[in-house]
Amino acid sequence: MRDVAVVGFAQRQMRDFDGSPTCVELLVPLFKECYEQTGWTRKDVGFWCSGSSDYLAGRSFSFVQAVDAIGVIPPVNESHVEMDLAWAMYEAWIKIQTGEVDTALVYAFGKSSAGVLRRTLSLQLEPYTMTPLWPDTVSLAGLQARAGMDAGLWDERAMAEVVNRSLTDAEKNDWALRKGGSSVEELLARPMYADPLRKHDCAPVTDGAAAIVLAAGDRAREVCDRPAGLPGPPLRRGARPRRRRHRRAARPLQPPGAGAASGGRPGRRRDHQPLGRGAGEQPDVLRRRHPRRRGRAPHLGRGVRQGARPRDQRPGAAAELHVHPRGLDGLDHRR
Repeated sequence: MRDVAVVGFAQRQMRDFDGSPTCVELLVPLFKECYEQTGWTRKDVGFWCSGSSDYLAGRSFSFVQAVDAIGVIPPVNESHVEMDLAWAMYEAWIKIQTGEVDTALVYAFGKSSAGVLRRTLSLQLEPYTMTPLWPDTVSLAGLQARAGMDAGLWDERAMAEVVNRSLTDAEKNDWALRKGGSSVEELLARPMYADPLRKHDCAPVTDGAAAIVLAAGDRAREVCDRPAGLPGPPLRRGARPRRRRHRRAARPLQPPGAGAASGGRPGRRRDHQPLGRGAGEQPDVLRRRHPRRRGRAPHLGRGVRQGARPRDQRPGAAAELHVHPRGLDGLDHRR
């Protein structure tokens, strides 16, 4: 496995919606800043990967416009995911592991001002049984947080400690929209927004973008003396592709292979258990640094086995980058 490190980073978050720049205008200064940090030019980047949401933009293949910020002559090795920056980073990491490239620039962008974000993201849910209910991101995040609290994995104070630490760290970030000026007791005294969430548990809605530069081995050490190493995902022998059901209450919460490890024969889906409360695996919209878990897995129902891994612990999950859920996977709130 090749060593991969972060050697550059840039971000922009707009405080005001009115007159905010286009995606191209957001990305061009970010790429320039990354070039200055690394001393590279466009030709030194072996792979480009972006993450964004066509749902948010309101038109298909909207990410193609962002390629204008890269420049198309000469052609570049480019890819896009209808996901967040974390997933785009994972694709770039895989690309470097193959040995096809040694460097990559990953970027994500979004203009939340294009519509009502909580309603727009509901369109990305399973269309037959979930979308007609119009569950918004904050409500789903509240279910996710409540499941963890009921399982005894964290409580309101632990969540407030995470927020207080994040606000303190944000004082060093010129682009942070919220920063400092609070304590755990003050945060706990604030009213509920979507029980058990308070507004400070939800990332502010904003237009913005971010870019991260990855490099492998010696290329990373050429750029800086102490590159930030990027750990890879754990590898399992005998891992097989698994289908995921659309209906959330029917999804297995165990990691892949848990059924076979518990004695089930290959091909038998014995790890599918009914969920007692009709709630299934929740989307990872609470994408922030979680408090240390006190148990093994959230208890979302009597039939759920222990050892399940929440989706927000998947390899490469981004933390603390608050732009919009499909760009940097922060949690929105209604304006």
